[in-house]
Amino acid sequence: MSLLQNLYGPFFELENWKTVITSGQDWMIILSLVLIECLLSVDNAIVLAAQTQKLPDKVQQEKSLFYGLWGAYIFRFLLIGVGTYLIHFWEIKVIGAGYLMYLALSHFYHMAHPIAKQKKKKEKKRILPLFWSVVVSIEAMDIVFSIDSILASLAISTNPVIVLIGGLIGILAMRGIAEVIMKLMDIVPELEVTAYFLIALIAIKLFLTIPMIEIEIPAAIFGALVLISLVATVVVHQFRHQK
Repeated sequence: MSLLQNLYGPFFELENWKTVITSGQDWMIILSLVLIECLLSVDNAIVLAAQTQKLPDKVQQEKSLFYGLWGAYIFRFLLIGVGTYLIHFWEIKVIGAGYLMYLALSHFYHMAHPIAKQKKKKEKKRILPLFWSVVVSIEAMDIVFSIDSILASLAISTNPVIVLIGGLIGILAMRGIAEVIMKLMDIVPELEVTAYFLIALIAIKLFLTIPMIEIEIPAAIFGALVLISLVATVVVHQFRHQK
């Protein structure tokens, strides 16, 4: 019990919440954490938007993000409690990078072999319905991408309540970014290809951060790459439809 009390006790101290909520200085820190969350979650938003495209209609896509949002809140609470230990879980990053690369390569393979994709659809038996398999995939990616966000946040503030509030607001903002990308995909279908290209880059980016390599691609550079890719795709879309 003492371990659980040390990890999660601060979340249940009302005085701690009161101090944070009434402190202007703490809210400045929270706003900084929200900004960091958004910058670090651009890659997560791309993955979420691409995953939701598997669902047949807009209602299910938005519903999957809603379920994923609450799951992300629960996991964020649990992960912040053990945040000081997350730096040792580099294996999670390797698994996450491998899964992301599989998603990208599988997508491009089925683009090049549409017959194989149709055959796979007929033969494959799902353990879970399509909707819940997408939700589970969203939750798995939230866990992987939460590591960097939590560690960055704990480096700014050691108060878990501040980190939790900043993280929850940041997750909500990130879901908004995912919905914007989803809407862009509806208008510009070519963005799906771009999304999976970026997912492959995200896999490489994530793998490079493991302790044995420790190469960190700055969020600003990756964000600029994402922006350039989106703009280039829109330009290509416009050019193709003008012909």
